[in-house]
Amino acid sequence: MRKPFRINCGVFLLAVCLITWSGDASAAFAPEQKPITLKTMGSLYFGGTVAESSNGGTFHADHGYAQYYIPLNSRNYPLVMWHGIGQSGKTYESTPDGREGYQAIFARRDWPVYIIDQPRRGRAGRTQAGPNTSIPPVLAAEYGAWNAFRVGTWRYPEKPNFYPGVQFPQDGYSIDQFLRQQTPDTGEEPWTPEYRTNMGQTAAELFRATGPGILITHSKSGIYGWETAMATPELVKAVVAYEPGHVVFPEGEIPGPVPGDETLNQSVAPIAVPLEKFKKLTRMPILIVYGDFIPTEPSPVADADFWRGASIRARQFAEAVNRHGGDARFVSLPDIGIKGNTHFPFADLNNIEIADHLEAWLHEKKLDARNIPHQGPLKRETPLTIPVEK
Repeated sequence: MRKPFRINCGVFLLAVCLITWSGDASAAFAPEQKPITLKTMGSLYFGGTVAESSNGGTFHADHGYAQYYIPLNSRNYPLVMWHGIGQSGKTYESTPDGREGYQAIFARRDWPVYIIDQPRRGRAGRTQAGPNTSIPPVLAAEYGAWNAFRVGTWRYPEKPNFYPGVQFPQDGYSIDQFLRQQTPDTGEEPWTPEYRTNMGQTAAELFRATGPGILITHSKSGIYGWETAMATPELVKAVVAYEPGHVVFPEGEIPGPVPGDETLNQSVAPIAVPLEKFKKLTRMPILIVYGDFIPTEPSPVADADFWRGASIRARQFAEAVNRHGGDARFVSLPDIGIKGNTHFPFADLNNIEIADHLEAWLHEKKLDARNIPHQGPLKRETPLTIPVEK
């Protein structure tokens, strides 16, 4: 076995059996915190398609990407983190103001961490969907990101403002970093049952490589998370959904309209699935978390009002899961005394408090054991996907 060594202050040497990552006091964490000691780190692609041309050529595409960090004294279940709309895995890596994100916070606490770039996004951009050129992100107009993430309001021609008490840094550096992390798609993300199912099946391939784990979703990936959990309930040990945009209900149990206009109701329309498929969501505990500044009445700021409708649907979803014998908990952070959070609480100024809240729930559900430490992804047997001459 090679001699372990330490990575300090930006020295990136990775060909070792043990990595201790301590950083410096001026960066993301206080000097009294323990170093992050990793057994290994790496990345992999999962799922995807292979197209063949008439002349024997091939094109591998529409896969997902995951980077992983496996602590030396790892817990049993990895946290698999899936970004939201217009985002990439960057959303979990570090906060807009440069502090540690969930990647480091939980690795420091001995949780194995996998961070996803979903198909047609970021490092999983190779796609058969169209030309090999980026198209604008969904929230191409930056006021849309400002409003949708509930940093404040920005309505042209007025200047953007901050919500009072918002847990978002208000300096120029942080704002610049936030707006630059908006990530374009490289192909269409169609809102169809077939595509949603395919995204769930693709992420299920990652869980077949990691083994049992805990899925953390954000925003748009919420609907894909439900599909993933329904595809592999034996592997998804829990789902943690930060502000899911959409939820599913059993056929025949679709709730009525939410207060608001037809446009809002179309945008948060419930998605019906067969009852037997829905019941698979009763096989794992579910935590749903929403932040602050969600309107209680219809709002003229459509991007903010969407979350009012989505949160109503999410409460109804939790009730439906529990009605069928499951264990789903809906949490509004202001209701438990945690105030000022935006659409991505895990990247806000109080993200340590948000992480503590999540870890307390994982402990309550007995998901934080260490008796069978996670070792990293399995290298699964894969048939040849190109016509290699033998």
